[in-house]
Amino acid sequence: MPKGPNAAAVKRAVASLSKPERALFLQRFFRTGPGEYAEGDKMLGLSVPEQRKIVLQFRDLPLIEVQKLLDSPYHEHRLIGLMMLVDQHRRGDPLLKKELHRFYVKNLASVNNWDLVDASAAALVGEHIADNAALLRKLTRSKNLWHRRVAIVSTFAELRAGRTELTFRVSGDLLGDQHDLIHKAVGWLLREAGKRAPAELLEFLRSHYDRLPRTTLRYAIERLDVSERKKWLLSAQ
Repeated sequence: MPKGPNAAAVKRAVASLSKPERALFLQRFFRTGPGEYAEGDKMLGLSVPEQRKIVLQFRDLPLIEVQKLLDSPYHEHRLIGLMMLVDQHRRGDPLLKKELHRFYVKNLASVNNWDLVDASAAALVGEHIADNAALLRKLTRSKNLWHRRVAIVSTFAELRAGRTELTFRVSGDLLGDQHDLIHKAVGWLLREAGKRAPAELLEFLRSHYDRLPRTTLRYAIERLDVSERKKWLLSAQ
């Protein structure tokens, strides 16, 4: 048995908190049934705060052990592994950050539900976009739903730095997407961009309103005043 923190110990900590009834609820919530977007994913029923506590307990888990979590069929193992990567990335020096970014990209197949993407993409892809613009183009054009969600969610890192251009650009590239989870993510990021640049959001809506999925529009205008929201909703009918 390896010395120090290891994946087996993490899995035991998870097992001690598993809740079968809640796991069944989560499997329905995260659409794991036949033909659904997360078909076959398995849940153990932990809450996110419970998982965060486990992350802090094992926060310096070596990547070789994190790999074992990411390879697990259980959703919570993968989420905990991803949150560990984000935590290590936040605390790491530039060389470690780059290593964690490369490790994450190598393991994108394990980032296969919307909460997994949303918990990890901004830090582990978004903070590296300036050095890897080709990756963003590849993700945006991917046939893989989760890759496309990584693309738009990763732009949150740019928004945190006060830069909105990338969010508006990737949002425009994804307006033709057919999946509701992309419609929601694009709308969410447009709303966040609008907090920082309200005039730019209105210009984006004016330029693209005939292509905006209604779900995207509803998310994007949530922070506008009531009369402005009504105007946009009526124009989209």
